[in-house]
Amino acid sequence: MKVTDHIKKAKGKTLFSFEIVPPQKGQNIEDLYNNIDPLMEFKPPFIDVTTSREEHIYIPKENGLLEKKITRMRPGTVGICASLKYKYNVDAIPHVLCGGFTKEETEYVLVDCHYLGLDNVMALRGDARKDEQYFQASNGGNRYAADLVKQIADLNKGKYLHEIIETPYKADFCIGVAGYPEKHLESPSLESDLKRLKEKVDSGADYVVTQMFFDNKKYFKFVEKAREIGITVPIIPGIKPLAVQRHLQILPQIFRLDLPQELVEAVEGCKTNKDVRQIGIEWAIQQSKELIEAGVPVVHYYSMGKSSNIKAIAKEVF
Repeated sequence: MKVTDHIKKAKGKTLFSFEIVPPQKGQNIEDLYNNIDPLMEFKPPFIDVTTSREEHIYIPKENGLLEKKITRMRPGTVGICASLKYKYNVDAIPHVLCGGFTKEETEYVLVDCHYLGLDNVMALRGDARKDEQYFQASNGGNRYAADLVKQIADLNKGKYLHEIIETPYKADFCIGVAGYPEKHLESPSLESDLKRLKEKVDSGADYVVTQMFFDNKKYFKFVEKAREIGITVPIIPGIKPLAVQRHLQILPQIFRLDLPQELVEAVEGCKTNKDVRQIGIEWAIQQSKELIEAGVPVVHYYSMGKSSNIKAIAKEVF
């Protein structure tokens, strides 16, 4: 079922969902299941599965030189989605990136999703590679998320890259995109970033999931401004509970977001990461309750491979 249909079916009740990260190569998928199992009692209608772009590694050669190779540390997004769909009877949503993929490779991924009965995809530009200062599209790939959305929307109409296929079995993907309540780190302003979001919606996006934020006022203002410029699709808030003290430095640096001073002081006063984790849980509970009271369609949690804190939050609010 499409995310938008789940929201309509809920008739105003706020839904619970979360995002997982595929295991690294060499790890067992059972570890992933063990983290998902405790959250299924809250009946998530869908689960997001991230994907990773390519990375460059250097392999030593016999002559002492290094050979540059491309690898993906967390492959298997589509396969994991298929596994979750049939193990848990839940809609699994693969993340599809511009970065690291040609348009042809993207089309193959989407065809596989269609074959597997996956009804939703999350269309993202993706980040720059670690060895790039700025994002660069792959040769023959989509440069912007709006371009990727358009490719998916075209596929829904039977328009493939090199042919038009008339068939009753057309894809009908529900397309999600990212939104940034505190603007994307590369955007010059929130207004400019909202224009880019409008372009994604106009290209065919059906719903928005926001980047994490820790001040609900940022989300409410973001939604207000989005509605003012004609974005009418559901805007789902994304929540991540703080778990360790170094998050105070890492999260603002990576995601260019602000942490409320009250939260900063509470974390700085903690003596152990166990204390920080509890502060993170309590803050996310507060956030979630206020968002639910405001009538958001879904509260979406970034689990980052851990479920115990997400379960503690969900027990209090769902």
